[in-house]
Amino acid sequence: MKKIIFGIAILICHQNLFAQESNTSNNKNEIKFNLPMAIYGLPELSYERIVEDNMSYGVSLSIAADKPSNYYTGDGIPERAIVCPYYRIYFGKKKAAGFYIEGNMAVASQKQINYPDFSTNPTTYTERTSTGFGFGGALGIKLLARNGFIGDIYAGYGRLFGENANYNGYPRLGVCIGRRF
Repeated sequence: MKKIIFGIAILICHQNLFAQESNTSNNKNEIKFNLPMAIYGLPELSYERIVEDNMSYGVSLSIAADKPSNYYTGDGIPERAIVCPYYRIYFGKKKAAGFYIEGNMAVASQKQINYPDFSTNPTTYTERTSTGFGFGGALGIKLLARNGFIGDIYAGYGRLFGENANYNGYPRLGVCIGRRF
């Protein structure tokens, strides 16, 4: 599944790199890849649609690259997948570029493996999967090159709600590179 999503993203970027004019003023779509989340083990791919010169909406999809490990001791990545739709308001002079404020929601699927006290029963463990829903915000800045390439840096946090949530929040951190088409 991860290879299919990555392949589709590469295909879209490749087609648009050579098919677009150098004038990016009419382009209203962006696709981005988040570098720090990939290093963290939760690669993130984002699509953003520009609605007005100072507004856009988009969605980010993250799927964990590693298998779950012993989260009881704090090792590993708690989120297995995160879908995060967002809305941004820009305060820059260029179209959908410069400083922005983001409001977002998230649906996060989490998996937790709890190992027992090995002195009582070393062979059994419990495994629990849960889904959390939450809201959050972020602040960031988007840089736009004349040829349509973009750089996006943002930081924020969101709170997950629900009894089944193993963890209370999710990070919104990113140093993204992408292309406007």
